[in-house]
Amino acid sequence: MFSRILPLMLALVGTSAGMGAAYWMGAPPPNGAKPGVERADAQGKDTKQGETEFVKLNNQFVIPVIEGDGVDALVVISLSLEAGTGQREWIYRQEPKLRDAFLRVLFDHANMGGFDGRFTKAETLGLLRTALLEVAQMQLGDSVADVLITNLARQDE
Repeated sequence: MFSRILPLMLALVGTSAGMGAAYWMGAPPPNGAKPGVERADAQGKDTKQGETEFVKLNNQFVIPVIEGDGVDALVVISLSLEAGTGQREWIYRQEPKLRDAFLRVLFDHANMGGFDGRFTKAETLGLLRTALLEVAQMQLGDSVADVLITNLARQDE
């Protein structure tokens, strides 16, 4: 029984720690724009078109894959966002809400069998990326151009 609960507890503790760290380490908004970069508006939209930077989310996501009554595997995934230049600090301040939304998408993907079999197929990962991008844009606006899967591993029990 304990061997089934332990992975879920680890996933919950890791996620909670990541959300707490993101909340407490968030930097105050910049006082002025950097040279060559215009300031973002209240929704976090970059006022310059075409310039982007990559924002790596602080912690990995740990997703349990449930089969029957127990955990069959754990999937660990790292994500980065391609966003408008100058959005990094604003995104980090929004990270707890973003992580929650991403976890809902990742849990749904796992429950639909998205991490079963050949889960690294281009079309399977494409569906996941699309769902993650839609959620990111709902949370952060159009300043998010793409969601990148930078690491993906499955550990079978």
